[in-house]
Amino acid sequence: MLKIKGKVQALSSVFTLNSWNLIPKPRFNFKFQRLFYMDANSSSNPNSNSSPSRTISVFSTIPLPPSSDAVNGSGSSTSSRKPINLWPGMHHSPVTAALWDARSSIFERLLDPPKDAPPQSELLTKTPSQSRTIVIYNFSSDFILREQYRDPWNEVRIGKLLEDLDALAGTISVRHCSDDDSTTRPLLLVTASVDRIVLKKPISVDADLKIVGSVIWVGRSSIEVQLDMIQGTKDCSNKSDSVALTANFIFVARDSQTGKAALVNRLLPETEEEKLLFEGAEARSNLRKRKNRGDMWALENGYIKRIDALLAEGRIFCDMPALADRDSILLRDTRLENSLICQPQQRNIHGRIFGGFLMQRAFELAFSTAYVFAGMVPYFFEVDHVDFLKPVDVGDFLRFTSCVLYTEVDNPDQPLINVEVVAHVTRPEIRSSEVSNTFYFTFTVRPEAKANGKGFRLRSVVPATEEEARRIIERMDAEKDAKGLEQGI
Repeated sequence: MLKIKGKVQALSSVFTLNSWNLIPKPRFNFKFQRLFYMDANSSSNPNSNSSPSRTISVFSTIPLPPSSDAVNGSGSSTSSRKPINLWPGMHHSPVTAALWDARSSIFERLLDPPKDAPPQSELLTKTPSQSRTIVIYNFSSDFILREQYRDPWNEVRIGKLLEDLDALAGTISVRHCSDDDSTTRPLLLVTASVDRIVLKKPISVDADLKIVGSVIWVGRSSIEVQLDMIQGTKDCSNKSDSVALTANFIFVARDSQTGKAALVNRLLPETEEEKLLFEGAEARSNLRKRKNRGDMWALENGYIKRIDALLAEGRIFCDMPALADRDSILLRDTRLENSLICQPQQRNIHGRIFGGFLMQRAFELAFSTAYVFAGMVPYFFEVDHVDFLKPVDVGDFLRFTSCVLYTEVDNPDQPLINVEVVAHVTRPEIRSSEVSNTFYFTFTVRPEAKANGKGFRLRSVVPATEEEARRIIERMDAEKDAKGLEQGI
């Protein structure tokens, strides 16, 4: 359990994560009885009068949503709590719980917007500092919090951090789009994609961790949020050395009644760093628009020849498997899959399945895929891209399928494994299956594991179909474009 202390500063919000020192009073009290028999001879007789009983109470461990205080006719204060169908689910990351505990008026309006409220009439101009939010994890002093985030290698669970990043990025985008007017209806902000999440150095679970995030770019109806995870050490001499991870999330704004695209508040960068971040995000936005204008990219770079080159070895696997390269493997032979029924406890404040939960499940499947492929414990390198194509609802039958798309062995000290995970919403009643999300992760191998592996070598992955070859080329080209933008090409 976590007790989150919210502290709002002039230009930023700071949330410090601490565990509860005291157990809160139970809100729900379910009772059951278990009989304990003192006499071995009486154990076969559950109706024996000499059998003592013990009552064990079961308490909820989830903090309740805020109540709105009102004054009744006699002048005394009353408390009314929102209906349970307006609560977010119980599958909370600590960041989501922190924001809930802070009793943000923005989130209260999102949960229960005023009926027939008009949209925002005038766009505001805001600075990045007005949406800046800081979350602090007191790992060094809070052993309960530390244990909740520890992975088997005494580092932070990346999948759990992905949940936190998604929740925090959503909160920052809401803060930027808010007009602080309780009479207007709030915008509905949807995660469109995760542009990139890069791990720059290992994140220890024994040292305090801080996430700093703000809006860095806005378009007409889209927003880019950048988050930096900072974990300093005694050896870090400057800020850049202490940044352990960076993440960029893209949100789109929709009118909460019509569902159509809605304009968002303008952004005014103030510092040189904010201006550089704005320019970089603008370049990434232009690149996305060029890709969406058509399939002309498919005719460039000798696309057909590249398809044939990739399929050449795959055809040998299919037609002459005895003669196939033993250092290669078919893409379809690297696949893993799992499935689940989406539960109410996993919903977000809009009643749909929390995107951070989907990212965690996809990451864990990708990690397992890389583990089985390499035969050694993988090490997370980066999230290349995530697309949120369709919403996932409570009760949906969700299938995750994963595969290794390709490997990179140019640097023998850091071989890379590129994993694709695709989520399908399957509806057997109507014989329908639609792609809801695509996730792309990159892993490498832990140095200590590789040192212990004699003759370690990653196998190459080859496609057996043109569709598989196309997916590989698309991902390779996307990676090339992203690296080109980083290098200013």
